[in-house]
Amino acid sequence: MTPDERAAAGRHALEEVPLEAHAEVPTPAGRDANGVLAEQEQTRLPELLPIRHERMSTDPFAFYRASAAVMAADLAAGPSTSLRTQLCGDAHLANFGMFASPERRLVFDLNDFDETHPGPFEWDLKRLIASLALAGRANGLKRKERAVISSAAARAYREAMASFAAMGNLDLWYAHADVESLRSQLDKTRSKKVAAAGAKARGRTSLQAFRKLTEVVDGKRRIVADPPLLVPVRDIMQGEEDLEDQIRELLDGYRDTLPEDRRRLFDGFTYVDMARKVVGVGSVGTRCWIILLTGRDDEDPLLLQVKESGPSVLADHIKAGEWDNHGRRVVAGQRLMQAHSDIFLGWQSYGGRDFYVRQLRDWKGTMESSTFKPEGLRLYGEICAWTLARAHARGGDRIAIAAYLGESDAMDRALVRFAESYADRTESDHAAFKTTS
Repeated sequence: MTPDERAAAGRHALEEVPLEAHAEVPTPAGRDANGVLAEQEQTRLPELLPIRHERMSTDPFAFYRASAAVMAADLAAGPSTSLRTQLCGDAHLANFGMFASPERRLVFDLNDFDETHPGPFEWDLKRLIASLALAGRANGLKRKERAVISSAAARAYREAMASFAAMGNLDLWYAHADVESLRSQLDKTRSKKVAAAGAKARGRTSLQAFRKLTEVVDGKRRIVADPPLLVPVRDIMQGEEDLEDQIRELLDGYRDTLPEDRRRLFDGFTYVDMARKVVGVGSVGTRCWIILLTGRDDEDPLLLQVKESGPSVLADHIKAGEWDNHGRRVVAGQRLMQAHSDIFLGWQSYGGRDFYVRQLRDWKGTMESSTFKPEGLRLYGEICAWTLARAHARGGDRIAIAAYLGESDAMDRALVRFAESYADRTESDHAAFKTTS
């Protein structure tokens, strides 16, 4: 279609779902948040579920991080546009962060794609804005302060989408958030905070993890046990004697999912050891391994994370093409939505389960929302919103979405109301969860 026809499609979507409709917080028939979470845990390692429950019980924001499936069911019960894009599926504040580009520049982007799936663009946007409201509450901000922050993020998304709609395809594809460029736009105090976070991120490398997580035992390099969070394969081999062989086979198949030049690089590393690792909040209980390999010598390590991938939490609510491997789904979504992706990103299956593979650490860093003052949280929300808009513009029709959002603040105001109402619901769900866990 021509740009005018694409814009017309966006305006037609506005007739079907007015902007004001997004203020509504839908309630599915027979809604049972704890039931959704319990069903999700059926395929997880039962011995790790107490850790998951403990982390989710910490506060409403921690619960929110682990309850993407609950929100997906809620959103599916309400009005949704026909304007689809590739969704993150779990676009809350803590799933944005810093990492290294292949050119060794520190960039800012989305960094979690376990739930990526095609869907209405506003589902991701609502999840982001609601997370801002929850973060503001956790930081003790007043309702008016939270409204300013949520509105600013909604406006940042809308204005960014308008700018992406005016771009050529190549300019859009090259757009990214470089941390040094972001620093130049900040005042001295905030620039120092970003610089400190960037310095910390640059220190989080495979070599740093190697020195922290491994030791020499009987002349051999081994991953250090820290149960139940980190358990070497040698300590869980009972009944699974072929587990290590299966992981080696997985790596062989994973290699074939890499581009040819990366295969050559990967072939320069040798397997050393592996361990099961507990990661995140919502992911606790899924099967996750870290694998230690070394290259030129013992001081040239590579640590890979092999993480289980099941169906996206959105899959029950949105029809899309079937994936032959959910690890591949994650990788495809990540490569589409991120401006720069991990050079070792790939996928594979073993034991009837799907996995994706990436580096454990490559300048990974996050900004702790709990430390933000109102202005800092507003700025961070705007950066996250710009980043989300850029990801959506790559995966969907940016011209149609921009035309749908328009130039007024109607969508901004609707999202502020939605965010506060959904924060209320999350606090209620969190309280109910604590009484049963």
